[in-house]
Amino acid sequence: MHHDHDHDHDLGLAHDLSRLHQQAFERRTALRWLLGAGAATIAGCGGGGSSEAATASPAPSPAPSPSPAPSPSSCSVIPSETEGPYPGDGSNSANGSIANVLALSGVVRSDIRASIAGASGIATGVPLQVIIELVNTNASCADLSGYAIYLWHCDALGRYSMYSSGVTGENYLRGVQATGSDGTATFQTIYPGCYAGRVPHMHFEVYRSTTTATHGNNKLRTSQLCFPADVNTAVYATSGYGNSAANDNAISLTSDGIFSDGYTTQLCTVTGSVSAGYVATLRVGVAG
Repeated sequence: MHHDHDHDHDLGLAHDLSRLHQQAFERRTALRWLLGAGAATIAGCGGGGSSEAATASPAPSPAPSPSPAPSPSSCSVIPSETEGPYPGDGSNSANGSIANVLALSGVVRSDIRASIAGASGIATGVPLQVIIELVNTNASCADLSGYAIYLWHCDALGRYSMYSSGVTGENYLRGVQATGSDGTATFQTIYPGCYAGRVPHMHFEVYRSTTTATHGNNKLRTSQLCFPADVNTAVYATSGYGNSAANDNAISLTSDGIFSDGYTTQLCTVTGSVSAGYVATLRVGVAG
């Protein structure tokens, strides 16, 4: 039987060499296409599919080993706030005499729930530990050790010892603590109540040392701290806090006379629960 392709064997050596050359060219072209497509696919893995993805690029250098997180080096001086009418630091009088708890023996203490110097009252309420870290804004927020912090606040019914009716003979919820090597001073106290016109808060003064923390004239800074609204609500749902829930509902940090101009550096971070007690922490920057 005769087939047209049989003629290919009759065209001689020149034809055969030409066919071999053509086949080799086609194989090289196909190989280049496959290699190009493979490179484009590799370069495009994980990319956005742009034409730049097909361009070969050097392998990235190995990522450096992670380094420890640096210590915070940004802090602000805490705002100076009024000490209010109930400081008990010798700067005013209560019931006809100078009110200065700082002059009493035993005022340097961590647990401030009980009165001292012959007074016997004990403040009750939801347990709260307050941890204040004092840092130097002039030295990359380095911890300030050996300073002193005087902390005071109202009781669960909104009363201030030494001043308020019913507790003028008490001096509880007032105390001084020196800052340790980590810059912190820790107070064991109760969650403060909320009286009309103010959000729940605490007052504090910073002194150069416990030696100088004997009169308000020696203070370096006076300020106040505040608490998250959800914690206030949880605490005031318990018994023993009088009208705190209603008073708290009638005001907010943005309408409070002290914190309405800003409170980001004065708002404590609070953890815990009513049943287990709370821990409030605050970083306080001063120009050391």
